Amino acid sequence: MTPVFACCCWLLILHPAVAAQSPAISANDLARRVLENEVRAEDQDKSHWMFRIETRKPDGSEVDEVIETPKGELQFPVLINGLPPARAKEEKAESRIQQLLNNPAAAQKSRKEKSEDYSRSRRMLKMLPEAFIYTYGARQGDRVQLNFKPNPRFRSHSFEEEVFHAMDGILWVDEKQNRLAEMSGRLTNGVKFLGGLLGHLDKGGSFEVKQQPVAPGYWELTVLNVHMTGRALFFKTIGEQQQFSRSEFKRVPDNLTLAQAEEMLKKEVASYRNRPQDKQGF
Repeated sequence: MTPVFACCCWLLILHPAVAAQSPAISANDLARRVLENEVRAEDQDKSHWMFRIETRKPDGSEVDEVIETPKGELQFPVLINGLPPARAKEEKAESRIQQLLNNPAAAQKSRKEKSEDYSRSRRMLKMLPEAFIYTYGARQGDRVQLNFKPNPRFRSHSFEEEVFHAMDGILWVDEKQNRLAEMSGRLTNGVKFLGGLLGHLDKGGSFEVKQQPVAPGYWELTVLNVHMTGRALFFKTIGEQQQFSRSEFKRVPDNLTLAQAEEMLKKEVASYRNRPQDKQGF
């Protein structure tokens, strides 16, 4: 299970939306209901997955195969800037995998970083009902748009909360399943940490995230876009300028060992590379 990384999401544009009619509860109450359920769902979801991730940064793109296990996550590149990776890149990935397999301290460090990000994500989900004021927007099927702006009565207690509270944005929630489907936000004011000594983020920075069901009862992060300017170190696994998308989810056994995961990963990489070129990619 992958955290929602501070539950950022996207704008729905594929079909014309219509206004929500006669809501039975207030927008604030619907947001609270969905977000509280999101926390419960993440706490209860102990599933593990193999998936493909495409990461785009200012210096290029990379496609990797990833597999999750209770002991850590293994990752191997299949494309770099649209081409097979150089042998040096593969050797580096192989070395990293072997280190996780043979060095318990390295595996523990990897799990610790993921756990820290998950904890931050959970705190963000729990703060959202109090930090913002919500109003209804459009409706599309079971999905409802909630516009949000900072609640002036909210007082942040961490740098992460300070950043999110400086944003306006949009949530799309699945009213039927009580899940957070999409979220986008933009910094309406610059944020300085301890007067700028510990970093800053400039006005206009934005994020968007998509989350969707990948199997009955299971939702996973599928898109994350972060466009921030400034300097701040919060999430170890998310950069200030980064885009990634995840697809091809396949559930794997929850008791999978790292050694078993390595074998599965090798087979998946080989299968991907044996596909016709015109069918590869996203």
